[in-house]
Parts: sequence; C-alpha cells; structure tokens
Amino acid sequence: MPFCTHCGGAVQPTDLYCANCGARQAASPGPASSARGTLLEGISPRTASMLCYVPFLGWLAAILVLASARFERDQAVRFHAFQGLYLFVVWLIADWVVAPLLGPHVPSRRVIEGILKLSVFAAWIFMLMKTSQNQTYRLPILGELAERSLTEQR
Repeated sequence: MPFCTHCGGAVQPTDLYCANCGARQAASPGPASSARGTLLEGISPRTASMLCYVPFLGWLAAILVLASARFERDQAVRFHAFQGLYLFVVWLIADWVVAPLLGPHVPSRRVIEGILKLSVFAAWIFMLMKTSQNQTYRLPILGELAERSLTEQR
C-alpha cells in the first residue's frame, strides 16, 4: 500500500489526492514493466530479422533484438541477429585489420580491400532479400557461428 508524499498517510494506488491532508499525489508508476524490448514491441519477426542485415547499421538492430524480451524465445530472429553481428565483424576485420596489414606500398591494396568490402556488402543485400522472403539462409562460416551462439543460449 502506498503512502502520501506529504503527510505519510495511507493512500490507494489510484488516489490523486490524499484523504488526510489533500496533497496531490505523484503519478503512480503503474504495473512494473520491463524496459527491455519496448522499442521492438510492434515489429514483426520478419522485419526484426531484416533490420539485422541493414548495411553498416544492422549491428545496432541485432543488439536490440538480442536484448529484447520480445524475441527472447524466437530462435529464427535470434539466429539472424547473431549472423548479422558476425557479418558486421567481418566488415570490421576487412576495414580495420586487412587493409592496414596490406600497407600503402602494396600496389593492389585498394583492389583487395574493395573486393573484401564489396563481398560483405553483397552478403548484406543477399541476406536482406532472403529474410524479406522469410527464408533462413546460413552463410558458410558465419551461419555455423550463429547457430553455435544460438545453442549456447538455450
């Protein structure tokens, strides 16, 4: 039972004013609700899966999906979230590791870097198309990693 914010007398959760002193009560917080998943409440599983593959920003959606209570038990959406995260990690490896390792003196550095980045971008687009058709496609290495991550959470 809540108490008055002014005099400390007992009040009902729905009371706007205290019966003892007449002081206005703070708005009741309502039922305890989880902050997790509130952003993704109105999103369908297919849309959530697709958002995980948006080029350059899908990793944010994937993290939201994995942290969301809404998709806690949806294995397909969680698989796409993990696979989308791993695909972004491949982009980071190509951009932050492979490109600097090639160095400025390698004549074909731009070509190799461009092919790697184009491959990841094409994989993002391919996965967007597959998930928009409600198809689950496992990328060669990343799909296996995503499946392992999924089974570790069960």
